[in-house]
Amino acid sequence: MPDHPFPLSPAGVRAFAFRTLGPRTSLAVALGRMGFLQADPIRVPARAQDLTLMQRARGYRAGDLERLYPALGIEEDMLPNYGFVTRAVQALLHPREVGESRLEHEHPELLDTVRAMVSGREEVHPREVAAALGRGRMVNAWGGQSAATTRALDLLHRRGEVRVTRRLGGVRLYGPAPHLAALRAAPLTTAERVRGAVHLLAALYGPLPEASLGYLVSLSRFGLPHLSGELRAALRVAVREELTGTRVDGVRYVWPAEWDAGALPIPRGVRIVGPFDPLVWDRRRFTLLHGWTYRLEAYTPAAKRQFGYYALPIFQAERAVGWANLRVEGGELRADVQFVPGVRETVALRRGLEAELDRYRVFLGVG
Repeated sequence: MPDHPFPLSPAGVRAFAFRTLGPRTSLAVALGRMGFLQADPIRVPARAQDLTLMQRARGYRAGDLERLYPALGIEEDMLPNYGFVTRAVQALLHPREVGESRLEHEHPELLDTVRAMVSGREEVHPREVAAALGRGRMVNAWGGQSAATTRALDLLHRRGEVRVTRRLGGVRLYGPAPHLAALRAAPLTTAERVRGAVHLLAALYGPLPEASLGYLVSLSRFGLPHLSGELRAALRVAVREELTGTRVDGVRYVWPAEWDAGALPIPRGVRIVGPFDPLVWDRRRFTLLHGWTYRLEAYTPAAKRQFGYYALPIFQAERAVGWANLRVEGGELRADVQFVPGVRETVALRRGLEAELDRYRVFLGVG
């Protein structure tokens, strides 16, 4: 599809990107609009999924997703990273073909045993499975130690044979997944699945540089491991024929053709967003549009950090003007705020920042 008939300025692309933070809706509507919500276990001052939803769902409180999960019609799954998906999006991901794992090689009978145990229950806790089977431990994907039975549950979940029913204290509980068994019997076509995945990413993170969409699609091999070649082909068709875009400062940005770039939102106020929010997820776009590089430094040695352990970008209107490290101490929200050199700390900025911190206090349930 040809590029958009009129060019956008960098400010126009920033405003266009800000459409992801439209008017707050109900939690169910917010999840449905996103389709995929990235998760992360770090909680400073709240988990990434909660930080993303507090900007999109009315009256959202930290922990609401975990508390309400069983009633929301969503699933834990992976596209392009681990997180939460609607069932419509999960239909793009299954049946998922996963090769033989190290677990199966070292414990050849374990998977069948765990599979049988889950099929006879509505819900199981990994500790119950470990206690019943008494298996050993093995190194997990992050280099730590996990019970082999927990790894078996993870593998069955990845293959779509079980689902996460809910979390208890952050621990995943598992149960049968009849809706995924139905998908194995009557899946969408491969063309529908890969095209749907590419267009979902373009809508969730767009407008974004064409190269960034390519990177997101390459990550999607973890959600669709046996369709990597088909995903690349669907990407080529999408950027050539289905998506639209424009060039800004020599970079081509793409987005779904149905979006109206002639009716840009007018961003107002101050927002503090999480590090995995779609507004800031693509660091390439962030640097191009805002003129400075933002990094998540939770895994950077303290002495080498520039922004802090879990810095959250601050936006005034559509421009990223600084970052904040937020933490709860003694029942109060502590905020270490830094601005980019050259940003004027106006009365409007200070008032907007305090209003946003008040929203965080309500979200976190602190004074």
